[in-house]
Amino acid sequence: MNRIIREHYPAANLPEDLREGLDQNATVRVVVEVETLAPDSRSLFDVAMSAKPIKPEDIMELRRKLLADGRPSVSMEEAVARIRKLRDEWDD
Repeated sequence: MNRIIREHYPAANLPEDLREGLDQNATVRVVVEVETLAPDSRSLFDVAMSAKPIKPEDIMELRRKLLADGRPSVSMEEAVARIRKLRDEWDD
């Protein structure tokens, strides 16, 4: 992966959209990385964390991959019970 790192870079030299909320006299650390993932090689995490909307075809492909992994599906009651158990841990 290609990466460019600039330490102690003047915030005033950043593009306007990146300067937003920064003191103009501040210095920053800038890391620029080139994304090289092909659309079909993205992990589920990569897809979930992407800022772009997911196309319906991609959602169906992700669903197919999940089911192919042999992950058991759960009933609505089981899902609700798991969520309640997690929620109740915070009440203790």
